[in-house]
Amino acid sequence: MEIGRPASGRRSSMSQINVTPFVDVMLVLLIIFMVTAPMLDQGVEVNLPEVADAPGLPLDQEPLVVTLTKNGNISIGQTQIKQISKLGPVIQQALKGKPDREVFLEADDKVSYGQVVKIMAAVKQAGVEKLGMVTRLPEE
Repeated sequence: MEIGRPASGRRSSMSQINVTPFVDVMLVLLIIFMVTAPMLDQGVEVNLPEVADAPGLPLDQEPLVVTLTKNGNISIGQTQIKQISKLGPVIQQALKGKPDREVFLEADDKVSYGQVVKIMAAVKQAGVEKLGMVTRLPEE
């Protein structure tokens, strides 16, 4: 009598599933996800001014962020705006259906004050009630 075979001499079917190929595929998918996930959400590079006691952004909803880069480019998320005059209608369209109408301005610290004020005025003319400035904490 052989070990592993029933006494009657018949072959028995294998009742266990081999999960090794499944685990291999899942590990490869996990590695691919871990490598590509940080590359999915890349915003515009902005050198924010440092402020010691800056309030944090609320995390309950995705805020609308207007970005002003050091070379004067204006963007909302990944959408680039060519002229300040076009900023108001784009903001109105983006805030349609949002009751709080809150916008955050992210301006590079090398941008002139006059340029920032023009952007703030265009945002206010679009009907925004709350305009916040995005800063970062000073590095120690």
